Amino acid sequence: MFFYSTEVTSSQISSDSPLFQRTKKAYELVKDKIHGNILEIGPGEGYGLEILSQTQKELNISAVDKSKYAIQRLKNKFPNANVIQQRVPPLSKIASDSQDFVIAFQVIEHIKNDTYFLKEIHRVLKPNGTLFLTTPNANRSVSRNPWHYKEYTFEELLQLNNRIFQESKVKGITGSEVAMNYYEKNKKSVAKILKWDIFKIEKHAPRFILKLPYELLNRFNRTNLLKKHSEIITNIDENSYFLTEECDENTLDFFCELKK
Repeated sequence: MFFYSTEVTSSQISSDSPLFQRTKKAYELVKDKIHGNILEIGPGEGYGLEILSQTQKELNISAVDKSKYAIQRLKNKFPNANVIQQRVPPLSKIASDSQDFVIAFQVIEHIKNDTYFLKEIHRVLKPNGTLFLTTPNANRSVSRNPWHYKEYTFEELLQLNNRIFQESKVKGITGSEVAMNYYEKNKKSVAKILKWDIFKIEKHAPRFILKLPYELLNRFNRTNLLKKHSEIITNIDENSYFLTEECDENTLDFFCELKK
């Protein structure tokens, strides 16, 4: 099932909790800033839109996701929303200059043509509209992710943003001591698995070949971490992650606020 993939952070699976809480933090950071017309790209099961709509009661919601299963869930949760199933880019069913805010959390790394993706978001935003975007810090990745076309360093992301948006702020999301403890446990566990990859297949094989073994080993690893370190995982919530004005070696995700 779609939401039981390790690539889609689930609110229902205990072993996914550290990553779920990390993703959830981004919605907590923007929930008091948004209003009016809002588009979320890649909302998945819609837990983020639930957070936003509980805080802001008068939102006009549009949502775009490639998954048929996700779309059905979203239509059930948000019957008055404009819910669209399609791959992006383009955003062909969203009118130009129509959105006050666009949210794309943990999405751009999945997009092959990132420039076109941002140009399409720029097109659908109203003048002075805002894109909130998060993506993992490439320097903090513990292995190659075959579901990602590209992961970004701070400099790469800033340069990409500045080519398209008038105003670009890139901040960091990092973890508390308990969250970073989990990160280090995960990093060491992944390194033990990769030790058996003597031919460096993880580094050099085509993405499509790696997806199934990555999925199986990633789920095994997360489940094993929960068994061994449940006291760490159960103590992680959205407050275990926080925003920093500057990005450094502890930055897990980049948090971008981009103005048209």
